[in-house]
Amino acid sequence: MLDPSLFGRLSFTHADPVDGPLPPGRSPLGVAAERDAVLFVPDGLPDSGPVPLLVMFHGAGGFPEKVLPHIEPHAQRHKFLVLAPHSLYPTWDIVIGGNGPDLERLHQALTAVTSRYRVDPGRLAFAGFSDGASYALSVGITNGDIASHVIAFSGGFMSVFMQEGAPRVFVAHGLADEQLPVATSGRAHAARLRAAGYDVQYVEFDGLHVIHPPVVERAIDFFLQ
Repeated sequence: MLDPSLFGRLSFTHADPVDGPLPPGRSPLGVAAERDAVLFVPDGLPDSGPVPLLVMFHGAGGFPEKVLPHIEPHAQRHKFLVLAPHSLYPTWDIVIGGNGPDLERLHQALTAVTSRYRVDPGRLAFAGFSDGASYALSVGITNGDIASHVIAFSGGFMSVFMQEGAPRVFVAHGLADEQLPVATSGRAHAARLRAAGYDVQYVEFDGLHVIHPPVVERAIDFFLQ
């Protein structure tokens, strides 16, 4: 029998939050000696009750600190955690040749977060930009029993061999995207997912291959509503 991780399946389950919370701000999680995952904790995070978690995957050549500023103000305002993994290579393993070390490191990072916080399983989003959006779509649809929401900002493709669960999906794409044409990327993703029965919110904006702040705000509302 083939290892399900080869198809992008996570074996992650929520850990018991016994390690204690981290201080507000950005903290490395210690899942790797280099290219470590980063967790952003907002000030004033409530001590009681489950907390939402948004996992944000960076684009090709990126890193956690490049995408966190787009999400942190919303996390601070609405009091949710942001996990920003770092790909082992310049982009995510699935883009290079298939699921591998990045999936394992994601598992470790999620375990590290849930060992410190009681995460709301109904508000756990996989999100990303560009190659990170492709990764979020691929891993999120494959693990829809873990991710309640999938958010893709200007993603290029989906690589899905197994579908689990029924996450709600938000797809956004720029009409003038110079790297990934909207017709073969955003529109195609939304149509494919709707045909498969997913609840999809699709947004086009007048712009290039960028993270568009007004669209991020809509995506956060979609995640938290």
